[in-house]
Amino acid sequence: NLPNRVPTSADEKSKILADLYAHLATADSPEAAKKIQATIERLWGYSGSDTVSLLMQRSSKALGAKDYDQALKFLDYVVQIAPDYAEGFNRRAFIHFSRNDMASAVGDLRRALALEPNHFRALDGLAQIWRQTGNTKGALSVVKQLLEVHPYWEGAARMAEELAREVEGQGI
Repeated sequence: NLPNRVPTSADEKSKILADLYAHLATADSPEAAKKIQATIERLWGYSGSDTVSLLMQRSSKALGAKDYDQALKFLDYVVQIAPDYAEGFNRRAFIHFSRNDMASAVGDLRRALALEPNHFRALDGLAQIWRQTGNTKGALSVVKQLLEVHPYWEGAARMAEELAREVEGQGI
């Protein structure tokens, strides 16, 4: 019983997402989780603003053409116009990551997670960056959070095991 209509308000979007996250955390199979994930991702894309939607489309098109500068310009406008829209920050973090600007990527991922704490893509991005930059304990903490939100996130269980071994080997 996944919603197929667009929410009419931010409150309605939040309530639908809360229900979906509860279903995702207790999904009984990877297939069930994938369906819930797809619905959540559709809702993340909903901004409630035609302007933001257009800018997001243009940033996606620029990203598809590997024009990171143009994609970043569009996303800079998105986060200015809609500072409470988590997906704008999440997408901009990806552009920063693609440009090897890890500090900006982490800043945007943290902002996305402050707005949407269960944003599993942002959690995955933060865990990946922290792992790459040597913050093993931080990465392990974030990947554990990711697994609570989305128990079937691809590669997360393996990453948690590897990070736990690394952290335990460091003599906590």
